[in-house]
Amino acid sequence: MNHRLVYLLNVGQRRLHRWTQARTAAGGVTASQSGVLFYLGKNDGALMSETGAALDLGAPGMSGLADRMERAGLLERGLDERDRRASRLWLTDAGRVALKRSKANLTELNARLTEGFTPSEIDVVARWLTSLQEKFPATDGDGD
Repeated sequence: MNHRLVYLLNVGQRRLHRWTQARTAAGGVTASQSGVLFYLGKNDGALMSETGAALDLGAPGMSGLADRMERAGLLERGLDERDRRASRLWLTDAGRVALKRSKANLTELNARLTEGFTPSEIDVVARWLTSLQEKFPATDGDGD
């Protein structure tokens, strides 16, 4: 059976991206920004390098993302007390509000993504998607 997995994965990713971008245009945050919000929601004050690593972003991509989020008032950046070359990130009040909204949107998105599939089918899909990270490791300098 020919599943055309690369084609299906690319088309699915583009459509999902357009769907999420439409919600961003309606006042939400981008998928990358949501990732930062979720990470800082559990690790407020994390090093920028730790945040980037958790989201599979290289230093340039993470720096640009933090810049945009800081300008949007979602986070504050400050120097690490032990290493003045390193930056730490903290959620602002607006960032916490955006995090709550992102959690609600993620619940809706996950419901749409899993609709019509059994939990065991979703387990297989999740295992396959996770395996892509192992088969195709990130390289330095990846952007967001």
